[in-house]
Amino acid sequence: MIDAVGNPKSILLLGGTSDIALAIAEQYLAAGPVRVVLAARPSDRREAAASRMRHAGATVVLVDFDALDASSHEKSIDEAFSGNDIDVAVVAFGLLGDAEEMWQDQVKAVELATVNYTAAVSAGVLIGDKLKAQGYGRIIALSSVAGERVRRSNFVYGSSKAGFDGFYLGLGEALRPFGVRVTVVRPGMVRTKMTDGMDEAPMTITADEVARIAVNASRKGKELVWAPAPYRFVMSALRHVPRPLFRKLPI
Repeated sequence: MIDAVGNPKSILLLGGTSDIALAIAEQYLAAGPVRVVLAARPSDRREAAASRMRHAGATVVLVDFDALDASSHEKSIDEAFSGNDIDVAVVAFGLLGDAEEMWQDQVKAVELATVNYTAAVSAGVLIGDKLKAQGYGRIIALSSVAGERVRRSNFVYGSSKAGFDGFYLGLGEALRPFGVRVTVVRPGMVRTKMTDGMDEAPMTITADEVARIAVNASRKGKELVWAPAPYRFVMSALRHVPRPLFRKLPI
């Protein structure tokens, strides 16, 4: 159960090797012991993530999860919830890829869209059903500012995040009457394994900073939050820029 100040006893990290997901778990672990369910494909990275969580004081359960295999999702989510309720589910898996390659390689574009949107919908429906049955719980869904107004520079990724964002905002509305809260987090560029080697954008932040923002927002029951917060105003302005001018912006 989630205590009076918003601290959970159990967390599901869907995308359990994500730097941001692990940082979110560590934020909760700083307040006390937590059971962490790491859901990801078996790999050395998953083992390293499990070791990191144990070192932080968590009890760790490993669950196999393959975003590309929707037929296996129900089994994975059932296993994650088996025997114990899940207080907070973090949806943190995704692909970025090379932006120019993505719109010219059909196989890679479909893979990205499947992981970032279709699999996220699949998992969200299943997690939502479990939390609705519990009568409580929270979802932290890691979206992106790239989905607010899709740019030419990374439109395949941005379009997938636009769909992700819309789905989880809607899921929050659907689950609200059942005592479940969904917080959609829109980070800008974050220093993680996914962005390693890329040029940093303005207002680039760390995974730990995103985690603090996400956890605080979830504790307060917020539906939507930007990371960092000033991105809210930046994106609000960009949404109203006429397309001919938007096309010329260096973004």
